[in-house]
Amino acid sequence: MNPELVQQFQQLSTMLQQYRDYWQISPFRCQQLPWQGSAVAQRINALSEDELKQLDSCDKAQRDAFADLFPALFALPASPECQQQAPLPPLPFWLETGIGGRKLQQIAAMCQHWPDTALPVLEWCAGKGHLGRILAHRFNLPVTSVEWQPLLCTDGAALAQKHGLSQQFICADVLAAPLQGVLQARQHLVALHACGQLHITMLQQAVQAQCQHIQLVPCCYHLIATEQYQPMSALAAQQPLVLYQDDLKLVVQGQVTAGERVEKLRTTEVLWRLAYDELRCDISGDSHYRPLASVAKQWFSRDFAGFAQWAAAQHQLTLPQHVDWQCYLQRGARRAAMVRRIELVRHLFRRPLEWWLMLDKALYLQQHGYQTQIKALCDYQITPRNFLLQARKAG
Repeated sequence: MNPELVQQFQQLSTMLQQYRDYWQISPFRCQQLPWQGSAVAQRINALSEDELKQLDSCDKAQRDAFADLFPALFALPASPECQQQAPLPPLPFWLETGIGGRKLQQIAAMCQHWPDTALPVLEWCAGKGHLGRILAHRFNLPVTSVEWQPLLCTDGAALAQKHGLSQQFICADVLAAPLQGVLQARQHLVALHACGQLHITMLQQAVQAQCQHIQLVPCCYHLIATEQYQPMSALAAQQPLVLYQDDLKLVVQGQVTAGERVEKLRTTEVLWRLAYDELRCDISGDSHYRPLASVAKQWFSRDFAGFAQWAAAQHQLTLPQHVDWQCYLQRGARRAAMVRRIELVRHLFRRPLEWWLMLDKALYLQQHGYQTQIKALCDYQITPRNFLLQARKAG
């Protein structure tokens, strides 16, 4: 085992456990600010809305504001920073068609981190196979792209054939059954933004098949098969830290791509959900927060009364004939202001928690004979999910 990774993992585990009361909470369920009377509560209550926004997006400002309150957090070694990579030759325009700008940047970064190997490639959770198609072109490698949606496989195969690339598609649900006969030892397994259970299953099947090279950029850590996170490494299983899906959602709250309109809709959504909860509490007499299902963002371009009617139907409630909507919006706004302060503190632990999850996976692979390292794939502004796990089977 790499002693440096082990030490970092143990330090992270201790810190997360020590401060769990500050991040392992659900802000929407809070009727008042946690940590009442503490130095943390006094510090964040003194912040203006503008200061909250500035702190939430600036690491240095967070350190200046909170290092004395969370010394073990700010004593952690820095997670990997993006290193300048040599530019690659430009792609032909026809190969870039239909791929979004940020996606192209992420694919380019994967190519820049590509190891010196001529192994055949298996692309996990491929979608239309954009990554695999560019890998096949850049490195002249045979690529097998695995995707569960037949239409995406059909579209991707047509593009590969059109451009004369060595890329085939396999339509398979990798969560339903192992890819027996598809995963091979002499193979390079790669996934760019595979969601929770999909990237966990990928690593488990890769270990079983003893794939020689692995490159993984995970995302959506909370999309797992169980309510409680199941540690992958033996070291993680020994820790007292217990993580649930709601905890893992914290990791993916960082956003860098939202425009002004999308940000406004998000703000409206939080306000309306909390305003409705105030109304629901008054009607039902139940002060415990009850979550609502996700709903299309277009709802939040309409009116609050319509949203409240929809929400009440989800909870089998009948709203009164006359409701003082403005009163509940004001109450919701007060709770939303409190939630923003709680979230600011929770967000301090967002990146360390993601680093813990990455190290758990790296240590799992080390247990099974892999040499591993974790890098920053690209700049955080290109994608917040920018941790790249690279592994090579020893020997």
